[in-house]
Amino acid sequence: MALHSDWHIHTHHSCDEAALAIADLVAAAPAAGVQDYGITDHLNTPYNLPDLEAARQEYLASNPSPHFHFGVEASVVSTWELEQIATGAYPNPVWGLRAGGPPGAPLALGISADDIRRLGIEYVIGGTHWPIYVPLEREAVIRDYHRQYLFLATHPLVTIVAHPWWWMGHWRDDDGCYRSDPWLDNFGKIPQSMHDEFAAAVIEHGKVVEINVAATLMNPAYPDHFADQYLEYLAYLKERGVTFSLASDCHASTYDPPFEAAAEMLARIGIHDEDLWRLPPRPVDQ
Repeated sequence: MALHSDWHIHTHHSCDEAALAIADLVAAAPAAGVQDYGITDHLNTPYNLPDLEAARQEYLASNPSPHFHFGVEASVVSTWELEQIATGAYPNPVWGLRAGGPPGAPLALGISADDIRRLGIEYVIGGTHWPIYVPLEREAVIRDYHRQYLFLATHPLVTIVAHPWWWMGHWRDDDGCYRSDPWLDNFGKIPQSMHDEFAAAVIEHGKVVEINVAATLMNPAYPDHFADQYLEYLAYLKERGVTFSLASDCHASTYDPPFEAAAEMLARIGIHDEDLWRLPPRPVDQ
């Protein structure tokens, strides 16, 4: 079985270590068997909008085919954070503020409907990337991440909810691997009721849930048993009627996603290429 779409790809315009040139992606995607795909550089707050503007210009210069789309990955932040950054008091808030806000602050995205129209963004991936002002303690992080996932599942601008239950940053061992909190030692620490509530919200609001190959399904920094537990989670969401998209989450300077191995894993739970979400080809005059 082959997988032929990829809706989460970063270019060198992302505000992190991503290094892929758009022309190189356009050349490499067919060789990887990827027919429908899109770029989704990071946006944490409006501070990152110039990066997206540069990506848009390079995208248009590539003479994109109707099967190559322009998206964005927007991180969950808070209204407090956006208000603070808007004052201009923070000289380089590439990753937002991430700390110091009030507990329970209202959640937000740093992109507006006007931004989406102006930049020609065709779809929005909403991502939970860090806790929002809660203690770094297992139960607190789980509750906070669930709150963020429900926010994304019900947000009118979000198309796809990125990499559910991805984690990095804290509780990392000296060798760079994650073996313990918040759920890497045991995915069952996340209450079933949260999965139920998330699936219901996704379906009610017509959202897509991302299967992220690099970040969750085949993350080499996670314990070996995590992939099996995560597949069980995906199988449960599938049973509930959730629609999935596929993501390489490429940050490298070359594009070569391990989709053959991912296809074999997903086939074990009955997910095949034809089951995955796709944007239709863009009209040729756009």
